[in-house]
Amino acid sequence: MTGLTTHVLDTARGLPAEGLAIDLYRIEGEARTLIKRVVTNQDGRIDGGPILSSGADFLVGTYELVFHAGAYLRALGTALPKPAFLDIIPIRFGIADETAHYHVPLLISPYGYSTYRGS
Repeated sequence: MTGLTTHVLDTARGLPAEGLAIDLYRIEGEARTLIKRVVTNQDGRIDGGPILSSGADFLVGTYELVFHAGAYLRALGTALPKPAFLDIIPIRFGIADETAHYHVPLLISPYGYSTYRGS
């Protein structure tokens, strides 16, 4: 498989993060262009395969996934301070090989997150 995938796990609840909105941007210099917005399914993944598939949109370059964690947590009824410690989580990364698979998962809780290049 080539392209870009992600999934989100809610480590505070020990469950996939269903209903979390994610924006994908392409970064070129100071310009930030929205490519698409997706929402996680019941497994914390994106329906329909990769966010970006090989082809015209999956190019070498810099990208940013913006995870709307605060809105997700509030929708669950999680009490968050104002402002929330974590609300919007941007992860900027590079795609150096457009024939490869890039998987950028997110593990979240109200007060922490982690990510890595998955497989």
